[in-house]
Amino acid sequence: MRLRQLDPTSARKSAGNFRRILVLAVCYGVLLLTANRDLVTAGEYYRGKTVRIIVGFAPGGGFDTYSRAIARHLGRHIPGSPNLVVTNLPGAGSVIAANELYHRTPPDGLTIGNFLGSLALSQLLSAPGIEFDARRFVWLGVPVKQDGACVVASASGVTDVAKWQSSATPVKLASTGVGSLDYIMAKALQNVVGLPLQIVAGYKGTADARLAIESGEVAGGCWQWQPIKATWKNSLDSGQVKVILQFGSRSHGDLANVPLARSLAKNDDGRMLLKIATENPNLLTTAYAMPPGSKKEHVAILRSAFTQTLQDRAFLDDAKRSNLEINPLTGEETESLIGEIFNIGRDLVAQLRSLVQR
Repeated sequence: MRLRQLDPTSARKSAGNFRRILVLAVCYGVLLLTANRDLVTAGEYYRGKTVRIIVGFAPGGGFDTYSRAIARHLGRHIPGSPNLVVTNLPGAGSVIAANELYHRTPPDGLTIGNFLGSLALSQLLSAPGIEFDARRFVWLGVPVKQDGACVVASASGVTDVAKWQSSATPVKLASTGVGSLDYIMAKALQNVVGLPLQIVAGYKGTADARLAIESGEVAGGCWQWQPIKATWKNSLDSGQVKVILQFGSRSHGDLANVPLARSLAKNDDGRMLLKIATENPNLLTTAYAMPPGSKKEHVAILRSAFTQTLQDRAFLDDAKRSNLEINPLTGEETESLIGEIFNIGRDLVAQLRSLVQR
């Protein structure tokens, strides 16, 4: 039998291919070893520890409901399976919690803040009490892109927009604090749409505001439809309260017969102000963040765990039982939207400041 003899050129090519395959195999092995080492290191760091979620609103409200649902599942997706606890630090429309995370929380990967992502807009508008730069937080994401809505007690007699427009006295709306998104939404309705209203600020959260509405202390308030339907279900089902107005470029599927605030604006400038001041910020409502200066490895771990949790079938079933809508933004997407807020032109910023301060 005659053996086939390779020519020198073919031999060199074969040797070169073998070397490339060998190099690729070694690199792949190194990557696997590095990934396993990082996983072990992360597991060692988080094992036996407790990760705390600081909620910027009182227990029983929409923020608290989302955070407690997330806390029940997040630990499974963090190497080392740490414990999760939720603590509430309400006040000033979650500004107190955001300030706490920014200034007084160690960047050790063990604390997550849950507060209004729309406070970035409040910062831009120089709202009082803000002692942080939203661009320096490390954003983990948002569990649901939300839609603004105004809910009013039927006992107030204001059961639709027409009755609100013709009200002889200002309709009292609850707010968690000057500069918060519920305050900005109310101000937009007052100054852009021209609805007669009075803002009563200072409630610790939507749970306290709900009690104030049910007792007749105020007529209603403007928050986000997703937590409204989760925490006010019985009152909505009984007709005790009604959603009579919504914010957005289009109607939410649940609110097909509820008018849009932008449809009441008198001109294009008004519609643009509503978009910037109320529609886009609602997407960022229930934001989760880590303190500035958090280590990259901790950020990568918690961002991944947050994303995995929001895709976890057990979590989604839990959220469904709690009537929580899940339509998330990643940490990177949240960071990008925060950045866009600070790229608004000076003229629009001046108009927005005038809108809020009037």
